[in-house]
Order: sequence, then structure tokens, then C-alpha cells
Amino acid sequence: MFFDKPFHELTFEDIVHFCQRQLPEGKQLDYKYLLPKNHEKFAKTIASFANALGGVVIIGVQDDRNDKPCPPFTGIPYHEKLRNSIEDIIQVYIDPIVFVDINICVNKTGDRMFVVIQIPQSNLTPHLVGKLKRAYIRTGQSSRPEAIVHPEKLPWLLDHRRKSENLRHILYDKAESHFENYLKTRTANIQQEAVCTLSILPTYPDEPLASYKKLPDFITSAAARAPYGTMANPDFPLLPVQDGMVIISNKRAEYKMTEFNAYGLIMNKQVVSAEEMVNGHVGSIIRFETLAQNITLFFLTARKFLDKLASGGPLSFRLKLEHLCARRALFLNRQSTMLEDYLRLDRSFSQTELQTELPFILESLLHEVAWSLGLQLSNEEIKSLTEKLLREAI
Repeated sequence: MFFDKPFHELTFEDIVHFCQRQLPEGKQLDYKYLLPKNHEKFAKTIASFANALGGVVIIGVQDDRNDKPCPPFTGIPYHEKLRNSIEDIIQVYIDPIVFVDINICVNKTGDRMFVVIQIPQSNLTPHLVGKLKRAYIRTGQSSRPEAIVHPEKLPWLLDHRRKSENLRHILYDKAESHFENYLKTRTANIQQEAVCTLSILPTYPDEPLASYKKLPDFITSAAARAPYGTMANPDFPLLPVQDGMVIISNKRAEYKMTEFNAYGLIMNKQVVSAEEMVNGHVGSIIRFETLAQNITLFFLTARKFLDKLASGGPLSFRLKLEHLCARRALFLNRQSTMLEDYLRLDRSFSQTELQTELPFILESLLHEVAWSLGLQLSNEEIKSLTEKLLREAI
């Protein structure tokens, strides 16, 4: 949002350099020298960001009459329990709770710090504050940075969310069309093949999170690799599209495309079925382990890419499998004939959950995919497969 590196990698010196840029407080930025003694007022600031566009609060910085950071930028004395105090305030005063990221940036001598709080745009609005259960939104006005809004009357917020949701659908549909155009350039007809689509993007996209010119470097550093494959393979062409880039396979009889967009969209589409001989008969096969490998690489790549963009806010993930009916799914010595023609799974999680809970996210998703394909795998089998795939990937 404001920083050029992942949130949890920010240092004391990074915050000093940020303050030297003299960015004023606004709709998505707030400075506080100390944690306010009026805890409900502080909770109001947190909730107002979550109810609007999300934002960042930096504790340890004084601001001047123009709402700009005022030097010297030396932070505040180190206090190891300040993180707990902030979390307690949020739990006591905000309903429903806002889940924030907190980074304690300590100087080299360990005696002073900045506290940076990243508040995501929430999909649980309105967040109400205090005993009176009032809803606030961040206005960005210096005289009235937070404004009271009746919980049942949030027209600005709802209208903004609607526009963001429309933009999300537009980004998704455009990426889908890019794959169709890619197939046309290969004169490929895959109507009878099973296609897997994996996508993740901010639930409420608003504006580009980075310049499209930075995307090649971001994509290169985000590409996940493993003995079983590569997501965003640098050996394939990297082609520009509006606000993004796509990597397409140029291997014979392989149809695969991964798109990265400056708004935070990552989409991978590829054919996942193949004609194989099984038990003396040729049939159209989907190998579950190969599918699981691709899903793992996708999540690892998306996690790195979104970390570069510092998107914040809730993320929407979708897995879609098309043209499944009568194909066989294989895993080790087990197989099943699929009755579903179409499978779609949607998930919503935060960027923090993507960073810290990826094994759990993968296990849950792979278990449901296997079940939907007719493969009844045990929890232990899914867990073992997930651990193996993550262990082998980089």
C-alpha cells in the first residue's frame, strides 16, 4: 500500500525513510506518537479504516499542523507488551473484531521502536465501536478524520464495495479471455479436454497496487519451483497485457497460461486431462497428484507475488474444473469415474492466513477436491501429500 517491501520485513530504518517522504495523514494513513489513553478513540481509528479502504497506523511519529510527520523520527521507548495492548483494545471495543497485522520495528540498539499496524479492508463491515455500537468510516479530513455512519446507512461504503466487486469480475473475465485468445494463436481445440482454472485476487480491488513496469521482476522472484514442476516458468514467453503480464507454455501439446495483474490478480489455466492406458484400456485421465502439485505451486507463487504488492485486505480464491464427466481420476492405485461435469470451489482468506496457514489451507482444499473427483482419501493421506509437496518446493 505504502511500502516497497513485504510488511513483515519492514525495519526501523524503513519507517524513518518513509516519514522523511512527508506523506500527510489521509484516508489510509494515520500517525500517532503514543498509544492513546482513550482506548475507545483508538479503536474508532482502527474500525474506521476497516470499514472503508483499509489503512496503516504508525505509532511513534508526531504530526504537525499539516498532518505531516514531524522530525526527529526516533520512535518511542521499546515496550514489549504494546502489541498485546493493541490486540486487547481491538477485542474489547470493536465488534466484530478487526484482524490486523502488527509489526514492531526496533532500532539497532533495541531501546526504541515504531509500531506499524496494517488494517485490511474488511468484508465483515460494519465494525461497531464501544458501548453505543457506532460505525465509523475514515474520511481523510484533518478536522474530522472519522465520521459516524449509521450501521444501516452506509451508502458510500456499499457503493464503493459494489464497484470493487464489478472490477473484480472484469479482471477475472479479461484473464479468461486472454487464455481463449492464446488457444487461438495455437489453433488449439480443447473443448473435449478438462481444464483447471486457479485464481486469487483482492476481494475489493480498487487501484493498481504497483506499476506494471515492476511486474517482470515481481514475477521472476515469485515463481515457485519444485522437482515436479514450475509455476511461471521463466523459459516460457512473458507477454504484456493491459495492467499485467502472462506466461504461456510453448511446449508441444501443452496448453498452460499464468497471468499476473497489477491489481493483484493471479490466474493459472491449463489442460489437466490426458489420454493414457490404464488396465489395458485407453481413457481420458486426470491424475490427482499432478493436480495437487499445480495447486501447491500456484499458492506458493501467489503468496510471494501478493507479498511483493502488499495488497492487504481479504482475498478471493477460486478453483474451477470443467469437462470432467466420464473421465477417470487416479491417485496411486486408486481410481474413480467422475460423475460431476463441473467443479467450482471458492475460498476467502487474508494475506496473513495465506502466509501463516498455507498447509491447513492446502489440506482442506485438496481433501474437498479429491472427494469431488470421487477419490475418498483419508486425512492422513492428504496431510502426507501436502507436507511432501511443500517440502519439495522452493
